[in-house]
Amino acid sequence: MLDPTTPRPRSVSRRAVLLGGAAAAGTAALSGAASAGPLSLPGAGTGRLADPFTLGVASGDPLPDGVVLWTRLAPEPTADDGNGGMPAKVVDVEWELAEDERFTRIVRRGRAQAAPELGHSVHVELEGLRPGAEYYYRFRAEGAVSRTGLTRTAPAPGSMDELTMCFASCAHFGQGHFTAYRRMAEDQPGLILHLGDYQYEYAAEADDVRKVLGPETRTLANYRQRHAQYKTDEDLQLAHSVAPWIVVWDDHETENNWADEIPEKPDEGFLDRRKAAFQAYYENMPLRSTAKPEGIDMRLYRRLQWGGLATFHMLDTRQYRDDQPCGDEGNVDCAQRLEPDRTITGAEQERWLLDGFANSAARWDVLGQQVFFSRLDNDVDDGVAFSTDSWAGYVANRDRIAAGLGQVRNGVVLTGDVHRHWAAEVQAEHENTDSAVVGTELVTTSITSGGDGDDNAKEDVLAENPHIKFHKNRRGYVRTRFTADELRADYRIVPQVTKPDAKVSTERSFVVADGEPRLKPA
Repeated sequence: MLDPTTPRPRSVSRRAVLLGGAAAAGTAALSGAASAGPLSLPGAGTGRLADPFTLGVASGDPLPDGVVLWTRLAPEPTADDGNGGMPAKVVDVEWELAEDERFTRIVRRGRAQAAPELGHSVHVELEGLRPGAEYYYRFRAEGAVSRTGLTRTAPAPGSMDELTMCFASCAHFGQGHFTAYRRMAEDQPGLILHLGDYQYEYAAEADDVRKVLGPETRTLANYRQRHAQYKTDEDLQLAHSVAPWIVVWDDHETENNWADEIPEKPDEGFLDRRKAAFQAYYENMPLRSTAKPEGIDMRLYRRLQWGGLATFHMLDTRQYRDDQPCGDEGNVDCAQRLEPDRTITGAEQERWLLDGFANSAARWDVLGQQVFFSRLDNDVDDGVAFSTDSWAGYVANRDRIAAGLGQVRNGVVLTGDVHRHWAAEVQAEHENTDSAVVGTELVTTSITSGGDGDDNAKEDVLAENPHIKFHKNRRGYVRTRFTADELRADYRIVPQVTKPDAKVSTERSFVVADGEPRLKPA
């Protein structure tokens, strides 16, 4: 593990993570390039020398023969106009892919264009690579060189090679330091999933730990600036640089509790806001061109296979949902949530998911999504009370998905949103507490949202919901290890986020054996 006092490296490789070493010279010096200086950008404020790679690098959506490489040029990343200090012109960006961190064995290189219409972002979609292989990558723009990233392709179809995967959600810049991202990187995962609330729309508040820049995000300039501020965080950059990511959004990438074309509160400008948020999200994530927005629409749900070991079905539970029932009042109960035609996925996405389950040959089918799937009754007395922003507000839709989950060999639901660790066994029927167990649900806490948290064990809530086996109100992430025989889940926590560089520990671990949808203490 990296010593927290060690200077954070400009160039990060697997070896740097393992040994705690810093790259003293930058990637260009490693490969003997003539110049590793910063880029001089005409029109970038004063014309002074500036580094265009302030937002780091990332990779994502790995396939057996390819992966997406990402960067975005922004010498003045948090400029109010959202343009990152870039001129209103296309800039050529070179990229390189190698088998070693010194780039002595370069296997692919090319040129992309960073255009102002997409925030000077770059999405390089590689093909023809070896399956199950690690690669190092970097970018150049007129002499400046980015940090180095490490990525990998998915294994060959049918492969049962084990996978360490970490997943996270809910990172509010103002509410704490992103230490959990750094600790996640130090776990050296082969894959990282982000389940939503990558950034928050709110303006700064008086008690924020870190200063949030700009107003509440509504325009493209606002969202670009906010994403850029998040991406300047070195802990987040490190996590992006050590593994490919698969990302989906929740609500705060646009605004709290939005549902399809319905804002949280009446807002005639909401569709313009949604369009801006979607474009900025695409510009700032390692996504394929199939996810490029068209107006107010963006196809984000998708399926990625990790050999024969796992299939990741990534859902979008915001863009197609009916408005939250019961007046979206939080922990309540009402007949509306039981209506058979209510949907959180939309009909097309539901069919897509159930078809994927029906045709799956994977050892583990993993549903990456945003909100609580299992029954969570928060009324510890004689009544019931549910979060209607969760699947409890869409019971019929939820039960159809659960039925499909029960037909695969091993069904696992991954969840974010609620800022707490939970572990649950998924029952076939939400309203029938005696129904069969059809899968397991792993819920990750937040990276920072909610602050440091506390040690309230919620024993009364756990007693009310015996299928829920664990709860913890601390910040962190979940580390998983998939093998042919079992899934292991480690609930990782940091004791505080109001101060930087906290240590990480495993609060609880569970094992799910192949063919047995039960959570067993590890």
